[in-house]
Amino acid sequence: MNPNEPLSPALGEPLDQVAELIQQADALIVAAGAGMGVDSGLPDFRGNEGFWRAYPALGRARMGFSDAASPASFARRPGLAWGFYGHRLALYRATMPHAGFGILKRWGDGMLQGARVFTSNVDGQFQKAGFDADAVHECHGSIHHLQCLKPCSEAIWPADAFVPDVDEEACQLRNAAPTCPRCGGLARPNILMFNDDGWVADREQAQSDRLRRWLAQVSRPVVVELGAGTAVPTVRHFSHAVVQQLGGRLVRINLREPAVPTGLDVGLPMGALAALQALDHRLAQSRPSE
Repeated sequence: MNPNEPLSPALGEPLDQVAELIQQADALIVAAGAGMGVDSGLPDFRGNEGFWRAYPALGRARMGFSDAASPASFARRPGLAWGFYGHRLALYRATMPHAGFGILKRWGDGMLQGARVFTSNVDGQFQKAGFDADAVHECHGSIHHLQCLKPCSEAIWPADAFVPDVDEEACQLRNAAPTCPRCGGLARPNILMFNDDGWVADREQAQSDRLRRWLAQVSRPVVVELGAGTAVPTVRHFSHAVVQQLGGRLVRINLREPAVPTGLDVGLPMGALAALQALDHRLAQSRPSE
C-alpha cells in the first residue's frame, strides 16, 4: 500500500483517532500475533488447510499444527518434528522484517518511556528489526533457543550452532538433530507447544518480570496490537489487561477481527504493514511545520 494513496473515507476518522492516541502516550506497547509477520512473507498457520499448504508432507500425513507442534512429535518422530521446526528456524533466520517494525521502533524511540513488545511469535523478528532484546517478551518462547526434551535440567541455550538441513518435500531433517549438552538426549526448541508439560519457562519468566517492572513506571500507555486473533487469545488477553489495569488505550490492527473492548479504543480492519504506513503518514501530516 502507498500511504499517499487516498484511503476509504470510513478509515479516515479512525486513523485520526489513533494518531491522537499515539501522540498523547508516554509509552508504546506493541502486542503482536502471527499476523504481524505475514507482510514479511511468513505463514500464520490459519487452520489446517493453510498449514498443509505450507507443509504438504504433513498434510499427506493428516498431521495438524497442534500434532506437529508438540513434545510428543519429537519423542515419536524426531526427524519429522525437527524437519518442521528446522525449516521454520531457517526461514526465520532468512526473513527480513517488513518496514512496519521500523515504524513501531521509531514511534517508541520518540516516547518518554520508550517501547516494549509482548508477542506470541517465536520468530525473533523484533530483535532482528533492532528492538533491544531486553524490551521483548516472547510469551510462547523462542525458536532461536533450545532446551532438553526430557528435560534433564532447566538449562536453555542459543540455537546458533545448529544449521538444519531439511528435505522440504518430506519435511525430514537430513543432518543430526541438536542434543542436550548435559545428558546427550534430544534437544527441542524452547517454545511452549501443545500439551506441553516439559517447557522450561525460565527465560520467558525473566522477560515477564522485566516487562512488569517497566509497566509500573508508565502512566499513559498505548497498546498497538497487530495480527492477534481469538483462536489462541494470549496476546488479546494481555492487551485487555493493560486497558483494564493500567488505564491504557488499545489500537487493534486486525484484518478479520478488529472489534475493541471499549468506545475509547480503536479497531482498524487492515493488515499490519498497510495500517502502520497509513498511521505513520497521518502522524507526519499532523506534526507542526518547523
